[in-house]
Amino acid sequence: MAEKPNNIVIMTGSGISAESGIATFRDKGGVWAQYDYRQVATPEGFEADPDLVHRFYNDRRRALATVEPNAAHLALGQLQAGLAARGGSLTLVTQNVDDLHERGGVENILHMHGELLKATCVYCGDIREWRENLSTALICEICKCAGGMRPYVVWFGEIPRHMEDAADALMSADLFVSIGTSGSVYPAAGFVSEARALGVDTMELNLEPSENARHFTAAAYGPATEIVPAWVKSIL
Repeated sequence: MAEKPNNIVIMTGSGISAESGIATFRDKGGVWAQYDYRQVATPEGFEADPDLVHRFYNDRRRALATVEPNAAHLALGQLQAGLAARGGSLTLVTQNVDDLHERGGVENILHMHGELLKATCVYCGDIREWRENLSTALICEICKCAGGMRPYVVWFGEIPRHMEDAADALMSADLFVSIGTSGSVYPAAGFVSEARALGVDTMELNLEPSENARHFTAAAYGPATEIVPAWVKSIL
């Protein structure tokens, strides 16, 4: 691994936000152990019971207002600023729909699974900031249709966003780092193989080895609030 990489691409998953109090999805006791994803996180579920889907995301949106970015989020904000100061760059791609990276100081984040604090209209495609509850009674301000406002979140069966931007960033990277991911969700889990094919060094920072840990050339394991700041300090 290059001693001081300047162009870094980072992929984050729910593990980086867990210590802030946001539940992970696939761990024991995680979100999908409590809810059937087919009912609350698919287009079919939304069509069958939009009120249930709205309640699920309204609860998550309210909970987001009660948590704060942790030391790992803040460290990545420092990393982006530090790399920029020496002529480098940080591209942060996240599977998370929370805004803790933004609040931690990172800019221009690629939210591949959407954003909890945005809403979109299924009829006209309008996208806007949204911090209040969503419901079937809402009328889109653009097309004036009712019942079509939904969370700006990528559901199962839908195409992740910003994939081309992430691929472009990998082309010029000298290090790819995965933080707090399960390594089981594609296409995100395939980023490490893409990086390796391009000759980019790879590193995993996680609570424990992910399902694709064998593909990384370096790794550190432990709580994100400990290992991420320590790694950032070594880079800067």
